[in-house]
Amino acid sequence: MYLWAVNALALLAFGWDKLRAGRRKRRIPERRLLWLAALGGSPGAVLGRWIFKHKTRKSRFGFGLYAILCVQAGLVYFVLSGNVPSTFW
Repeated sequence: MYLWAVNALALLAFGWDKLRAGRRKRRIPERRLLWLAALGGSPGAVLGRWIFKHKTRKSRFGFGLYAILCVQAGLVYFVLSGNVPSTFW
């Protein structure tokens, strides 16, 4: 349930920020968008970046976003593969 909520929030945040950018209004800081991704919303953030074509020229931002996504995907793979020692949990 948490992952659905944080991914929806990240997707909506990218849409909201794109809307605000077009109207030259106050924006959502990049750091906050990356935090939403780091808290589990990276798929929603990547989807929002793609759908709204938002922050596509910012290569540093894109690198950070995809780095977060790769780390999270690696952690999911590590946990689902059963390679986590029982003392880890």
